[in-house]
Amino acid sequence: MTQRGVLTILGKQYTLNGYVAKSESRGLRLVMMENFGTVFADVLVKPDGKIFVMQAKSPFKAEWVEQFIAADLKCIFSDTMETNCPVQMLSPTHFFIKRRWYKLDLQTVEVKPGAQPAKMFDETKALKP
Repeated sequence: MTQRGVLTILGKQYTLNGYVAKSESRGLRLVMMENFGTVFADVLVKPDGKIFVMQAKSPFKAEWVEQFIAADLKCIFSDTMETNCPVQMLSPTHFFIKRRWYKLDLQTVEVKPGAQPAKMFDETKALKP
């Protein structure tokens, strides 16, 4: 899935593109980029809920990616019911998340069904800091 969003952190806005993939075993992978292609965050959520931060770049710290971005990913795209999930579903393709420090207005713009490569869900492929 291709997502477009506006992330507002303490009044500062970032326009983002996100690419979400779901494995056959229900794992999730999100690559979050700015408009010119720089990867801000890359996170893998295994089917058991374990989180792997594959990459995190300024303005996002790895801890923030793990705590908030992964939680938001699970809130919107996981098949299991998440607790503490502040997502509003404005339409089947439009989501709004409001947390204490930030807001995220997110829309799905493209969905490409089909099996994803297993290597996309391999936590050992994370970039080394």
